[in-house]
Amino acid sequence: MNRFLGAVGLAALSTGAVALSGSADAASLSVSVKPFGTMPDGQAVQLYRLENSNGMEVDVITYGGAIQSIKAPDKDGRVADVALGFDNLDGYLHTDTYFGALIGRYGNRIGHAGFTLEGKAYKLPANDAANTLHGGPQGFDKHVWKAAEVPGGLELTLVSKDGDEGFPGTLNVKVVYTVTDKNELKIDYTATTDKPTVVNLTNHSYFNLAGAGEGDVLQHQVMLNADRFTPVDSGLIPTGELKPVKGTPFDFTKATAIGARIDQKDEQLNFGKGYDHNWVLNKGNGGMTKAAEVYEPNSGRVLEVLTTEPGLQFYTGNFLDGSIHGKGGKTYGRRGGFCMETQHYPDSPNKPSFPSTELKPGQTYHTTTVYRFSAR
Repeated sequence: MNRFLGAVGLAALSTGAVALSGSADAASLSVSVKPFGTMPDGQAVQLYRLENSNGMEVDVITYGGAIQSIKAPDKDGRVADVALGFDNLDGYLHTDTYFGALIGRYGNRIGHAGFTLEGKAYKLPANDAANTLHGGPQGFDKHVWKAAEVPGGLELTLVSKDGDEGFPGTLNVKVVYTVTDKNELKIDYTATTDKPTVVNLTNHSYFNLAGAGEGDVLQHQVMLNADRFTPVDSGLIPTGELKPVKGTPFDFTKATAIGARIDQKDEQLNFGKGYDHNWVLNKGNGGMTKAAEVYEPNSGRVLEVLTTEPGLQFYTGNFLDGSIHGKGGKTYGRRGGFCMETQHYPDSPNKPSFPSTELKPGQTYHTTTVYRFSAR
């Protein structure tokens, strides 16, 4: 997969994206906006609702570009909110759960809070023991994004200045959320830089297909289209190995309940307190491929994940502890949600053998992920 495109390549890809959504999808999507609170510095935060003709609704707030709610029908047509989040801005300002947020500049972890790029060392703030997690303590999830309606969806933009959280280069970021009449939430990420830098953008939504706050996700059936994963050390930094999943608790090549092996005695599971690892997707010829499918047997809801990215971080809410009360006052207990963060591999700037996350001036970073909801 080539995530860096010249102007011609980007234009062609953009044309393809329009064809994927379809004019009928765009025409039947409604977009509305309302206030969602005010930042301590006085900045207004807004909530945008994207709704299709099937009654699927996706609410996005401009703080962190976070997906606040996803309402999807079950096998009987009953709609429930399947994304964890908060009813008000205060909840997002005072927790570090990353519920629904856009993550950058670098999703996941960078080991020892630093990297060397083109012979120059860069030091980052450590916010996960000795490591940098999700771009640092003031990552993209902590910013108010500029919003604009576009045909078929919502465009969010952010300018990350040279030196922001220690990263080089002024990075211009654009993320477009689209909801189609196929009950797809499509996320297009684009970025350019004026200096060599590293970029790894993702979304950190927590899903519970039974409904947010409706217990744990251990009965959800998961399939991951990946024959290998990246084992980690005790700090959750990849060792550099691409390890086959066969014969391990990490084999989801066939649909398996999340809870079937999550508490087995396994060093990797012990390090993550459950699943909190990157899977190496079977990409074939690259492009948009299916990465995962999740099925919740009681509601019948199905989530398919398609992406152009080479990896997927599957996280099972191991650090939720019941202390957080989300929308409607519901308690988010341990393993009350799962994440499917499409991405490049963790710590790639320090792992030359991993697919590169370097972005240079004149290149355009572009990735696409689709979350497709259905029921059976």
